[in-house]
Amino acid sequence: MPAARESLLDAAFAALEGRPWPRVKMAEVAAAAGVSRQTLYNEFGSKEGLARALVRREADAYLSGVERALSGASGAAGPRERLAAAAVWTVRSATENPLVRAVLTGCWNERLPTSVTSVRTASPGPLPAPGELLGQARDRAVRMLAGDWPPGAVELPLACEAVARLALSYVVAPAPAADVARMVRTVLA
Repeated sequence: MPAARESLLDAAFAALEGRPWPRVKMAEVAAAAGVSRQTLYNEFGSKEGLARALVRREADAYLSGVERALSGASGAAGPRERLAAAAVWTVRSATENPLVRAVLTGCWNERLPTSVTSVRTASPGPLPAPGELLGQARDRAVRMLAGDWPPGAVELPLACEAVARLALSYVVAPAPAADVARMVRTVLA
């Protein structure tokens, strides 16, 4: 039932944009997705299960965006530019998506599903702890840039770690996303 699952997650995310998670009703999410409430409970088990699946989906979408940036899909050619594009994606994604921001920083507010933090390691699909999602992005950068990293440049894992931490600093202390790309290029020059 993948289509119903995605529709339910889309409906839950849309509901979360309009009101705090504690005020989101399962019946409303089911109705917005065009399925029965029983289908919703069959798919996720509980509101906590829905929250966990929603956060997992948003974290996975963030990582997919990191991979697109690192692959050069954003038009960035060289490895430094692709790493800068991944940093920009991190800042934009965290700015636009409160769930990504919360997972990256560990800062959950009353509008978000706070029960998610208590079930972080429950299955299926354990949720990353603060910083782990950024670590996963860093590890993907190391893997995807390994063949293209210029010899004699700063060590690739160190560069990826520095850029990931730099991007996170822009998430915590916001500034224009373009500034992070300029900063990354300066640091890696």
